[in-house]
Amino acid sequence: MGTELKDFSHKAERKAAELLIDGFLKNLNSSENRTKTYLKLVDMAQKFIGNENNKDQYDAVRKIVKNPDYRWMRFINRIVDETDPKLLKKFLLNLGYEAFLRGTKTIRKNREIYGCNIPWLILFDPTDACNMHCAGCWSGTYGHKNNLSYDDMNKIVTQGKELGVYLYMLTGGEPLVRKKDILRLAKEHNDVEFAIYTNSSLIDEAFCKEVVRLGNITFQLSIEGTPETNDARRGDGHYAGVMNAMDLFKKYGIIYGTSICYTRANIEAVTDEDFIRMLSDKGARFGFYFHYMPVGNNAVPDLMPTLEQRKKMIEKIRYIRSDECDIEFFPMDFQNDGEFVGGCIAGGRNYFHINASGDAEPCVFIHFSDRNIHEHSILEMLQSPLFMAYHEGQPFNRNHLRPCPMLENPKLLREMVEKTGAHGTNAESEESVEHLCAKCDDYADKWAPVADEIWASQIHTKPTYENYTSEKRNHPELAGFDHADGSCGVTVKENTSEGQIVDYPNGVESKKAVGK
Repeated sequence: MGTELKDFSHKAERKAAELLIDGFLKNLNSSENRTKTYLKLVDMAQKFIGNENNKDQYDAVRKIVKNPDYRWMRFINRIVDETDPKLLKKFLLNLGYEAFLRGTKTIRKNREIYGCNIPWLILFDPTDACNMHCAGCWSGTYGHKNNLSYDDMNKIVTQGKELGVYLYMLTGGEPLVRKKDILRLAKEHNDVEFAIYTNSSLIDEAFCKEVVRLGNITFQLSIEGTPETNDARRGDGHYAGVMNAMDLFKKYGIIYGTSICYTRANIEAVTDEDFIRMLSDKGARFGFYFHYMPVGNNAVPDLMPTLEQRKKMIEKIRYIRSDECDIEFFPMDFQNDGEFVGGCIAGGRNYFHINASGDAEPCVFIHFSDRNIHEHSILEMLQSPLFMAYHEGQPFNRNHLRPCPMLENPKLLREMVEKTGAHGTNAESEESVEHLCAKCDDYADKWAPVADEIWASQIHTKPTYENYTSEKRNHPELAGFDHADGSCGVTVKENTSEGQIVDYPNGVESKKAVGK
């Protein structure tokens, strides 16, 4: 299909999705009409993805949609009711149609064409500059010298869209130091969704009005528990600033969530149900939880959660998402939810990071690179030796409670960096891979038997699509065993009609893992 025909088909499909959403927004007062439109959206998703193996999953979604009293349907309807209509329309078009439907199909095709990882989202830093100096964070120490130009950011988004990427997350530094350029970028690329991680300090009424006018920006606000636990790490007055930003977002109907780094010092506060209920009452509908990573020469390893705290974190987050809890807030824990995304998502498997110097880093926490946006295209970055090492090595552990090649499998990060000759990119002061990984060795050794025991006690569903190399897709027993350190989470012993019977390390009793 020629480029012009593809463009025409894309515009026609987007217009059809827009008409469907317009009809939905005109009938918000009718529960029956909402349900009918939701069902049409499910039909559209099934049509676009086109995978008959997922038919049972789509039917299960339809069953949920038909029950407006189901917890997560009430959750979705609350978002619909509280969001500005223009923002909601763009959110459904850009994140729903472009990213989830068309984008997913496009990137899966391009993974086969190019033989490398193609991400679902790209994270980049407009600037290193930050107006805060949070304890244990590398960003606030970088200074103001590194910035992506507007042309750099435009290049990232333009080339990303060509590969099927329609979601872009912005971090830093504090991204809103570059507020003017971000708004210009959102206007130029009004068909993609931008999600900004921010400390809230630069959010005001005028900015909120621009966000509503453009319609394609959402936010993740950094907050860490009570005023005491939050400001102890982020500085006096930060908590009050976040509360003000939340109030403004709720007033203007702006979709937003939270970004929470959990540490040994704040983990009880940030998982307290009263705290999470407060976030929900303020209008936050989702939250990303990040395990503290000891990255950088100014890192504070003592802030890493204890093993017992991490065990409780797994239980707490899954309880909040369960039908037993009535809080209308959806939390995601990137370190402990690996099962649902097939392990480590970095290196372009689902995302990668471009820092303010233009270096392509496999992960926002992995400050090593062998390509730069100033000399290379997005595709060339994804085909670099470092990113291909990620592509070939994933999953780094079949126990997805041990997903990270740094935190839980540090020997593997050492191996990849040394093998590919990637250079350090820490703008504060370069950190060797040995120095970084040495801070994780003891943690990884102690967490391994705990994680293996938890994993073996659960029943796991194998995703229908994992984005591993074809060799590992066809021979899952190889995944997790082809590394120099012999790391592994699970050996597949036998395939049955119910799923896979698996053998776990360290003598843990095996269970059946259902894989459809």
